[in-house]
Amino acid sequence: MTVETNTPSSVWEQLWLPLRPLASDDLSTGIYRHTRPKALGKRYVETNPRAMSNLLVVDIDHEDALLRALWDRAAWLPNAVVENPDNGHAHAVWALREPVTRTEYARRKPLAYAAAVTEALRRSVDGDQGYSGLITKNPTHESWNASWYTDKLYTLNELDEHLSTAGFMPSVGWAKTRRKNPVGLGRNCSIFETARTWAYREIRHHFGDVQGLWTAINNQVHHLNSEFSEPLPRNEAHQIAKSIHRWIVTQSRMWRDGAVTYEANFINIQAARGRKGGISSGKSRRESQARAQTTQAIILEALNES
Repeated sequence: MTVETNTPSSVWEQLWLPLRPLASDDLSTGIYRHTRPKALGKRYVETNPRAMSNLLVVDIDHEDALLRALWDRAAWLPNAVVENPDNGHAHAVWALREPVTRTEYARRKPLAYAAAVTEALRRSVDGDQGYSGLITKNPTHESWNASWYTDKLYTLNELDEHLSTAGFMPSVGWAKTRRKNPVGLGRNCSIFETARTWAYREIRHHFGDVQGLWTAINNQVHHLNSEFSEPLPRNEAHQIAKSIHRWIVTQSRMWRDGAVTYEANFINIQAARGRKGGISSGKSRRESQARAQTTQAIILEALNES
């Protein structure tokens, strides 16, 4: 395997897409937006643009981070590993062939898929579970040892195939469990899923009032975002709210059919749930009665034998 170090900054600039990124030389003093040329002179930079992700980054807080990032993965090597020379900790970077949109309502499934693949990459190196993916070590900065291993651009399916074979892809139920404490792309997925289902119920209060519905959805999204230990950038949360609102008022049959149809469907759904509950309850009562009769018969038989 050919290891190329000190790769020209032009390679990173081709992969790295933010135009006015967050950047900092010292994270403890805060991160601020800069022009792209100025940000490239900082030690830490924003990983992806605000609306999309084309770099999947894993934080490896182990002194053998480089070995972990390369071990037993010839077909899916990271594009780069950016190492702290003082402690061996590193960020491993995989570049995608097609960026994943983070704020478009209609493309939330690819976003959830990207979150799952990122989790699998983290598991493959025992990476930091709390890493948000917002800021990464700038591989062009002299503070770090940056090593480049491939110019291949991956698809999520390719990474999934390798990670599944190696046993690292999370189970189907992982996404629901992860919503309790989401990080990275999981924060976007959590807000999407929680806010959209909330918005479907909220519609009934805003028929005919597009602005009122927007205000309600926007407030709810920012409320959900504020509950994260490391919230999404405010503009990114705003774009999620905007996407959900736009989809509802332009695509949703609930909104198009109006209040009368909504209420009728709500009544039908509640009635169906009641019938289902009655059937389930009746079945439970019959099973309970049958068990009681069986127990009584056993007791009577035992008494007769005595």
